[in-house]
Amino acid sequence: MSSDTLKENVMREERLSGGHRMCAGCGSPIAIRTVLRQLEPGDHAVVTGATSCMEVSTFMYPYTAWKDSFIHNAFANAAATCSGVETAYKALKKSGKLDDTYKFITFGGDGGTYDIGFQSLSGAMERGHDMVYVCYDNEAYMNTGIQRSSSTPHFADTTTTPAGKVIPGKLQKKKDLTKIMVAHNVPYVAQTTFIGNFKDISEKAHKAIYTPGAAFLNIMAPCPRGWRYPTEKLMEVTKAAVETCVWPLYEVIEGKYTLNYMPKNKLPVAEYLKMQGRFAHMFKPGNEWMIEQVQQEVDKNWEYLLKSCGL
Repeated sequence: MSSDTLKENVMREERLSGGHRMCAGCGSPIAIRTVLRQLEPGDHAVVTGATSCMEVSTFMYPYTAWKDSFIHNAFANAAATCSGVETAYKALKKSGKLDDTYKFITFGGDGGTYDIGFQSLSGAMERGHDMVYVCYDNEAYMNTGIQRSSSTPHFADTTTTPAGKVIPGKLQKKKDLTKIMVAHNVPYVAQTTFIGNFKDISEKAHKAIYTPGAAFLNIMAPCPRGWRYPTEKLMEVTKAAVETCVWPLYEVIEGKYTLNYMPKNKLPVAEYLKMQGRFAHMFKPGNEWMIEQVQQEVDKNWEYLLKSCGL
């Protein structure tokens, strides 16, 4: 994306209006605004949203921050609803009852994507509906009190995995949903976040929306309440996640892996962990083994990704 193209893209009309109730320093509305901005002028969207912080903060009847058609769903069925609307749209187009161009996008947090909504997500992807599922991954059930999800990282302190004398935070590793979506053999899968000039997330969102068939976009979207970082540090947190290879930037097109960003100097994972209060216990004397174990896990995943990309 050239600088002129990027500037033109940023100047497009916002499809998520200001005045919503999302927290300052939250990554979710940034992810949503950036994705929706990739819709070409003149194209319409039907958005389905799983119950989440995003849903309750942007759509409180009779008020809505969404400028495109928006359907609120339960945790479990956002992808199923989107696939149903997409099927109805194709039938209306075929019968000549509709001429406008619509795109179909689902937004869900990790709780409604990795866990409760996984069945409907998997079904929609396997059936190959022409839709995009966007997970804004904040790594816990933030809407209901910062409970752990299968996306929560190893050793993270949450209200249901409290770090203390009994347990050292979450005992399980984070589920790799991006790889699971690749295994569904859909045309486009990508992992991204906010770094630099938003080029990576913008290009991937456009590809996902305009790739025929099913597409999945996994976006790291930090939560200041759950991750416990100062609100103004959002971009620094995501940058650290990428530079430490905790959250690599890559895409898989028709099964072919491509690494989109190679850190010049891969930073130790401690540089990312120390920025967040949910990992503070890992830096107490005697807990160094946790940091060492996470480093080993990150290194192993990074090497696997490099091999998948042929590097």
